[in-house]
Amino acid sequence: MARTDNPRRRKSGGDEPRRSGWLGRMVRGTLIWTLAIVLLAAIGLTAAVLATARSLPSYERLKSSQAGQMIVVRADDGSEIVTLGPSYGKWIPIDRMPKVMQDAMISVEDRRFHDHWGVDPVGIARSVVVRVEKGHWRQGGSTITQQLARNTFLNSDRTFDRKIREIVLALALETKFSKDQILELYLNKVYFGGGAYGVDSAARKFFGHSGEQLSLAEASVIAGLVKAPSHYSPTADAKAAVDRAQVVLQTMQEAGAITPAEEKAADVRNVKLAEEAGQNSARYFTDWVLPQLDQILPDNDRQIEVWTTLDPAAQRAATDAIQANAPKGAQGALVSVDRDGAVLAMVGGTDYVTSNYNRATNAVRQPGSAWKLFVYLAALEAGYKPDDKVVDEPVTIQGWSPRNSGGKYAGPIDVRTAFAYSKNTVAAQLGNEVGFGAVANMARRFGISTPINTMPSMVLGSSDVRMIDMVRAFSEVSAKGASVTPYGIRKVTTTEGEVLYSHRADAPQQLVPDYVAAGITDLLQTAVAIGTGRAAQIGRPVAGKTGTTTSNKDGWFLGFSSGITTGVWMGRDDAKAVPGLQGGTAPARAFAAYMRVATAKRPPEKFQTDLKLPTQQLEPDDETLQNGGDSYFFVDPNGNIANHQSSTPDGGDVPGRSRDDTAPVPDNGAAANDDFLDRATGRPPGTAAGRRANPAPRTPAPGHGQPPGLN
Repeated sequence: MARTDNPRRRKSGGDEPRRSGWLGRMVRGTLIWTLAIVLLAAIGLTAAVLATARSLPSYERLKSSQAGQMIVVRADDGSEIVTLGPSYGKWIPIDRMPKVMQDAMISVEDRRFHDHWGVDPVGIARSVVVRVEKGHWRQGGSTITQQLARNTFLNSDRTFDRKIREIVLALALETKFSKDQILELYLNKVYFGGGAYGVDSAARKFFGHSGEQLSLAEASVIAGLVKAPSHYSPTADAKAAVDRAQVVLQTMQEAGAITPAEEKAADVRNVKLAEEAGQNSARYFTDWVLPQLDQILPDNDRQIEVWTTLDPAAQRAATDAIQANAPKGAQGALVSVDRDGAVLAMVGGTDYVTSNYNRATNAVRQPGSAWKLFVYLAALEAGYKPDDKVVDEPVTIQGWSPRNSGGKYAGPIDVRTAFAYSKNTVAAQLGNEVGFGAVANMARRFGISTPINTMPSMVLGSSDVRMIDMVRAFSEVSAKGASVTPYGIRKVTTTEGEVLYSHRADAPQQLVPDYVAAGITDLLQTAVAIGTGRAAQIGRPVAGKTGTTTSNKDGWFLGFSSGITTGVWMGRDDAKAVPGLQGGTAPARAFAAYMRVATAKRPPEKFQTDLKLPTQQLEPDDETLQNGGDSYFFVDPNGNIANHQSSTPDGGDVPGRSRDDTAPVPDNGAAANDDFLDRATGRPPGTAAGRRANPAPRTPAPGHGQPPGLN
């Protein structure tokens, strides 16, 4: 029987095993290579994680590593004035962190925090499913550990490379630190908006108390901020914050962190928010203080607290005094220092929000008659005494003829009277006799840091000064002639309390002998008692001096009482005239309003000199009379006082257009009548009238450094 053989069928049947074997080998090879790649990746990832873990900073270093420098500025009583830069608050250890805060954050940000190794595959899968269902990312798969890694070491770029590094860092963090340590780092570092980093900073910003005292409702508000700090901020959108907090509470209940009853009892809508501290006049002070840190701690990059000398009650009183008394359209400034130079209050303008220019420390203005402090200091040091006789009469010095307002002269009077009534001609004579250079040196000795001219008119305050320098000078008089340096920083500490800097006062230097300081104090208290500074009286001993510049452009009052020295300036920034502004009016009233508050808790202090009032009652000179009608003055480019007849149509001055700058000024009558002057000075009757009928202006020899007979 013949054998039938089908080659095609035989061939086909033989290929089947071959093909199955090839496919099996390919599958096995793929699996092997896949496993090999996975194994290599795992080895590489493990190596990367271990290497990263070894290179991670210590826990203490991570605690102190913060983005940007935070500076908390505190007042003298410890209250916070302002926080600059990112605010981290106090570090709260995990065992003191409220349980409700921990549970709220874990429930809403990473429910499986205690079950994963830094990366949560379940969370990632869940976020992928949501991505597929919704068509876009609705929830992230980042764990608390990943967020900590990103916030501490990385930026927020959404790139694959950044995500891989984030995962490696998260695994490394879990390798090196415990869950409690990671949660503590996170809760003290996560950003909650408004510059607040960490639970304590957020609690203080939004609720006004420590993060250790959070209620369940408050914790839900704070935990809800992490997703979108600016959107859910309770100070920006209260409704959005409440709605988000309700979501957090619901999530906590679903996670078993709280019971349904606790969720219902947490009344988020009635959570009391802290009042936001707006911009205020204390910012003038902080703007002056903070640049000093560059000299105090030049290389510091740690988070610090700056404890200052500012007295909150005094600062409020200073702000109120300036705002209540500054003329409409004018600015005002005030500086007040304690007997050791500690700045108690500083106001650099009527409104910091409108203008943050600090007129108390930066502006330079003419001090007017307040400058006579240095003229009389130089005269007292040269040998003059408050009771010594001088003559108030027309004089000409190096071609310059100063005049008293209204052309009135009192004739022979004593130094005390001349100062109390701010007599220009007497100041000019004293300056000429002791030497204008000596007056300039005295001003420099007492802390005036701006350029000082030595032309004769300088005795009337033609050199620009800074207010804080003038306050320093008066405080040194209050200190009986000893040097005083204004300062605003008592100490600088870290947020943990480590003292980095503590103020140490320089040894005081005696600027003038005690008797000179006593003599000028005698004159200053007389000026307040009966002279140009009467509006500065506060019911206790006060010594001070007014200052008014030409055309009412500047008004000053500077004085001291009970160890506190205060200066007030008012005027316009454009140096235009302010109708009615004189040192003895608004500035003196502002001084009194402030000092009544500042000295309220101090006992009155009697000055170490008896108050001797002049026997003559005269009209003050340039403080009350120089600005009447068509008679006012300006300092020309040569330093000379010139008299204006009128102003330009637009209200501006016309330098050089004077009626007669050098011609003798007719005597329009003494401030007191002839008989009174004769009796007061012990002269024969008719002497005063005779002098007026035959005036004989004297012209002191220029350049004399000392009056005759003085060594």
